[in-house]
Amino acid sequence: MESNPHLILEPVQPAQPLAPYIGGKKQLARRLIRLINEIGHQTYAEVFVGMGGVFLRRDQRPKCEVINDWSEDVSTFFRVIQHHYIAFLDMIRFQITSRAGFEKLLALEPASLTDLQRSARFLYLQRLAFGGKVAGRNFGVATDRPGRFDVTKLAPMIEAVHERLAGVIIERLPWSDFLSRYDRPGTLFYLDPPYYGSEGDYGRTLFDRGQFELMADRLRGLRGRFILSLNDHPDVRRIFAGFDFREEELTYTISGAGTAAREVIITN
Repeated sequence: MESNPHLILEPVQPAQPLAPYIGGKKQLARRLIRLINEIGHQTYAEVFVGMGGVFLRRDQRPKCEVINDWSEDVSTFFRVIQHHYIAFLDMIRFQITSRAGFEKLLALEPASLTDLQRSARFLYLQRLAFGGKVAGRNFGVATDRPGRFDVTKLAPMIEAVHERLAGVIIERLPWSDFLSRYDRPGTLFYLDPPYYGSEGDYGRTLFDRGQFELMADRLRGLRGRFILSLNDHPDVRRIFAGFDFREEELTYTISGAGTAAREVIITN
């Protein structure tokens, strides 16, 4: 790590993500965090934070941290946990794991709700949706564990995330605008966009395949440093040619069945 005193990282207590999220980095998080800690930086800026699968698991932090997601559900959720934690706990206190409750909340239009209601809906649906899906959610059934929405277990997890968010800047910007706003020497960006070929998994309007070419061009002119994680695909290697690639072997698990997979970590 660089010796510049402005780039020194300090220890921080990791927290658990509050719900599954499709494309979450549970398997890859430890390897990513090790790499993040090796790169001296004054600002850590996460471009697609999702449920915070990497951000919350980090054990060191710089002076400035910024998280971002163009999803209004995600950005509203983290703002509510940061600023209205007690009121949020009161709102979910009597919620139970129920297919009827899931389908009722799924049918609601998020834009018609208050920020607290929207965030409570989002957490409930994400905890109960099969495979942490965002688009096309279905009620997840499991016969080998208790119901996933148990407030007695959730309350201390929410408190830990609330404490971890102290001092963190929360943005809701398109990824390109976010890069422009925070790019400078000393910034380390972590990008975890939708997988190549699965761009619609988070909603049709959030990201499309043409964004990858634009992203590669923007990253080539970056003043700061970046780490980008994606699935290993020939087009990914073509689009991001010229950067450093690390191959990572993983196992994707769906309904108890494991499938070997390979992802890449791309850096400048």
